This record gives sequence, C-alpha cells and structure tokens, in this order.
Amino acid sequence: MEIKYFRLIKAIAEEGSIANSAEKLFLTQSALSHQLRELEERLGFKVFIRTRNKWEFTDEGVELYKLGNTILESIEKGFQNIEQLRTGSVGTIKVSTECYSFYQGLSAFIQKMGLLYPDINVDLILEATHQPISKILSNDIDIAITTSKPEHEILSSIEIYEDEIFGIIHKENTLNKLDFLDANDFSNIHLIIHSFPLETVSVYDQFLKPNKITPLKISAIPLTEVALEMVNANMGIMCMPKWALKSFKLPDDLIFKQIGRSGLKRKHYLVFRKSDKSKKYVNDFISNFKDDFSKA
Repeated sequence: MEIKYFRLIKAIAEEGSIANSAEKLFLTQSALSHQLRELEERLGFKVFIRTRNKWEFTDEGVELYKLGNTILESIEKGFQNIEQLRTGSVGTIKVSTECYSFYQGLSAFIQKMGLLYPDINVDLILEATHQPISKILSNDIDIAITTSKPEHEILSSIEIYEDEIFGIIHKENTLNKLDFLDANDFSNIHLIIHSFPLETVSVYDQFLKPNKITPLKISAIPLTEVALEMVNANMGIMCMPKWALKSFKLPDDLIFKQIGRSGLKRKHYLVFRKSDKSKKYVNDFISNFKDDFSKA
C-alpha cells in the first residue's frame, strides 16, 4: 500500500472532508476522490462512511488510520534522524602532525574527503607541527598524527597503522655491503633529515638516541626531492618509510636498507579530544583515514 493513501486517510480524518483535505495535500478534490475510490477498490472495504457533510471511519477504517499513523510517524522520525546525521557531518577539522614527513599523502586524502564529504572542511595546520599534542589541548587543532600514545585525561587515541623506517642509501655507499644497519653504523655518516628538532626524527629518537649514537653530520633538508638528489649523489643517507616516497620517482641507484636486526617499526595514532567523540564529522574523518592509511 502506497504512502499517499495513508496521507489521504490522515488528511480526511483531520480536516473532516475531501474538500478541506485538497488544499493540505496540494491536489484537486476530484484527484483525492479518485484516490479514495481506488484505495477502497483495492482493499475491498469502505474506509469512510459519508453522512450528510460528515465523514466517519468504518471499523476497518479506524484500524487502517491507526496503522497509517504509526507508519507516517516512523517515516517522519527516520527523516529527522537522517537530518541530524547530515547536520552532524558538517564541520571543520584542523589537523597537524609531529613530523613534516607525515604530510606525504595527506593532500590526496583531503581531496578524497572533499569529494565524499563536501560539508567537512579539513585544514592542515603546518605551524602546529612538532607540537600537535599541546595544540590539541589548547584547541588550536582537532586531530594530531603521532607515533606515541599520549596519556591525558581529556585525550583519546586510535592506532591507525604500523610502518617501518628504512635507510635510503646509494648502491655505492659502503653501508650497502651490510645485511642491515646497526646503530654504530650511523656514527660516521651524514644523516639527512627533514627538519629539527631531532626528537621528532624517528630514527634518532627510537634507534640512535637509546644507543647513545649521534651521526657525524646532520642536515635538515625540508624538500624531499632535494634530499633524494643528495642521497643519489652519495652525499648522505635518509631514513624514511617506503609509503612516504610513493609519489616520487626514485633513481635506480637508491637502495632501501633495513635498520636494526628486527627492523625499525613504529605505530601511528590519531589523537583527538574525548569531547569530540560524539561529533559525526570527526568520526567520518577517522574512519576514512584509518581505511586509507592502514594500507600504507
């Protein structure tokens, strides 16, 4: 049974006649009369009995009216829920990271979010890089990408993916003879990083610092293309995950070398305020980010 018939029955019951219902339903009286006849023919019973100028329900009509109200109320509630969901998917999310290299791949993700969720605006806050946790706490950003899980009562974190850092060297570099790079192998090399401070550089913070090793020379080269050219000229080595270099055409002479006997792995987290958990647009961002970057 079509919804229009339930609306017709409800309108006649509330307005008292087809004439009064016509304006409410934006149809002519003849169109409504035709719908009512069509409905009663399909059902095989009368819905209304007309006495003088009064329209009254038959017993069957009363039950049909009750059923119609239940269905229409359910539909209305459903649309209200949909509207709440739609409204909840509107907002701005300010994102930053603890390291500039994390921004590799984010542009494509933000473009995808713009297509899937045009009402969600994602802003990259570069000036919050290296200090994203304090910026979340001060409400300057909403989500941070980190390699550590902060312990704070107002913050939540979700593990997104795990990656591995490799040493990137020229094939003629003497380190290429090794099966893997040990901490001591970094003592006499030129390490090319993206930016200071060193505590934001994974290979230093998680591998060299615990082993009390400081490379002979450290240079911060913010442009990955330039850093790769330097490595290709055998002027130093870089340490990055493979996914961060997917968008670059790597020279054939570059080699990925494992760091440490078991490899240098790190976990990545999305950190956000607990108070934002109820915001649908934040959850939409997190679920899509996890889906995209878990394949990194």
